Amino acid sequence: MFDKITYISDTGAKVKISDALSLNKDLMNLHVLFEDEEKKIIAEIEDMDENTVGTRFLGEIVNNGFVGGIIRKPSLNSNVRIITSEEFSLLVAENSKDSILLGYSPIYNGYPIRARVNDLFSNHMAIFGNTGSGKSCGVARIIQNVFKTAEFLPFNANFIIFDSTGEYKTAFSKINEINPNYHYNLYSTSSEIVDDVEKLKIPLWLLSIDDIALLLNATNHSQIPLIERTVQLVNIFASPDVKTEDFKDHLIAKALMSILYSNETSASKRNDIFTILESCHTYNLNLETDITGVGYSRNFRECFAIDSNGQFSESVLITRYIGSFIKEEFDTFEPKGLHYFTLEDLEDALNFTLISEGWLRNKNTYGDAITLKVKLHNLVIGGYSRFFKLDKFIDKREYLHDMLFSEDGRKFQIINFNLEDVDDSFAKVLVKIFCRITFEFSKNLENRGSIPFNIVIEESHRYIQEDRDKELLGYNIFERISKEGRKYGVIMTFVSQRPVEISDTVISQCSNFLIFKMNHPRDVEYIKKMVPNINSEIVDKQKVLQIGNCVAFGKAFRIPTIIRMELPDPLPESSNADVYNRWIAKE
Repeated sequence: MFDKITYISDTGAKVKISDALSLNKDLMNLHVLFEDEEKKIIAEIEDMDENTVGTRFLGEIVNNGFVGGIIRKPSLNSNVRIITSEEFSLLVAENSKDSILLGYSPIYNGYPIRARVNDLFSNHMAIFGNTGSGKSCGVARIIQNVFKTAEFLPFNANFIIFDSTGEYKTAFSKINEINPNYHYNLYSTSSEIVDDVEKLKIPLWLLSIDDIALLLNATNHSQIPLIERTVQLVNIFASPDVKTEDFKDHLIAKALMSILYSNETSASKRNDIFTILESCHTYNLNLETDITGVGYSRNFRECFAIDSNGQFSESVLITRYIGSFIKEEFDTFEPKGLHYFTLEDLEDALNFTLISEGWLRNKNTYGDAITLKVKLHNLVIGGYSRFFKLDKFIDKREYLHDMLFSEDGRKFQIINFNLEDVDDSFAKVLVKIFCRITFEFSKNLENRGSIPFNIVIEESHRYIQEDRDKELLGYNIFERISKEGRKYGVIMTFVSQRPVEISDTVISQCSNFLIFKMNHPRDVEYIKKMVPNINSEIVDKQKVLQIGNCVAFGKAFRIPTIIRMELPDPLPESSNADVYNRWIAKE
């Protein structure tokens, strides 16, 4: 079939075809062996004409094992032949107890392509492809194969899927039929009540300062201290170690005293005081409170009448009364631990923060303060408030435990968050919150990586973007997990049809790639530039792939490999609408 080597470069070689019969054979993408007395070089056929084939070097067979990459080149008098099935087996993962089936080789008559679990699932992975190329089916099939393998029992697996379009609602519904020890749980963002579907709930007290900043769409650094003080106050108000009413009296009294001792006119002082008491008031400090003097009493509102000298008629009485509620020990009080609170409690704490810190009276901070106040109020009265309504306190460990286990103790191996009923901006915040909670939980485990989480984010380009997080908070949670998550067992899989819109940092940290057919030139060019250990030849392969086929490369694959994946069973709901049957009239 092959005559002799006619040309050798740093990356490949050209080989003359010895007979016309070879021209009738499908040689493209087959692997050849360059063999001489000292070495065996593996290469892949990339192009051919009527006289020669062009090959690209992949690696070397050493001691009956494949080593990727080459230093030595084949000699010109090397023998050239198509590799045997035994030699091809050296290029893919062997069938072992710690490997799973991914699919089959369309080049080598359906040879099974496998990957070691640790190589594939303990490293971040990216799955790219056009809409309709087979991405969702590929993701569903891979996860289904994990649980269909007979070599091991992945009872402690934790796959968390963020499903932006509700594609996976049915894909894992029959996992229990594979093994009664396997269970699947679906969380919904819909307001409708559906049997066997959990409603997504998020404990407010588990949110960090950064989470709340994202939730309220904070835009300026000056808003962060405001949020910090709000969170501190809401925990103080909920703390059993202090009487809430007394603490609120203290905050109002200090705010009022700062106004009384300011250089403003009495009329301006009165307006500011009334504004504060309309926003924040208690039983002791409100506009209708009766203040008792020597032998008489005055309504608090009436005490601010201005006399002919431009002063408050009851300034002494006002000052004495307000001052009685100031307790200096409250200025240094810090709440211990976390406590149960609601969105309404958080809004109340924000109002007290605004009056106690004078944000609303400061021209430089007024706009930022009002913006947060309006956004929080809209959240309180809006439909998304349903996600934060819980009946009782629960800590982070309990929250994750309840997500992974049912009330009767069944272990959920797959948890699917269906986000199709919320808009992208809110869904992005939800995904960031869950990823942050999971990551911090994993970091604090005594035995590092003892509870691995595999997080799959569908339509990743909607969420993992170059946001203002790094500028505002100093980091982006997806980038942090992509850099550090592997050490703690938090592994992410990014599924997208528009990789060009995903954060560069995140993609650069991926170790495995499955590339389905992609046509958009910007995406193709982006993959060439951003994906490590890739060349133009690998990218060009995906352009001619059939639906359901992908080019796989990375740590889990010894060479770039074309894989034909079987359809998942059950299928995800990712197919096109049946327009024809919807168009035609029914008889």
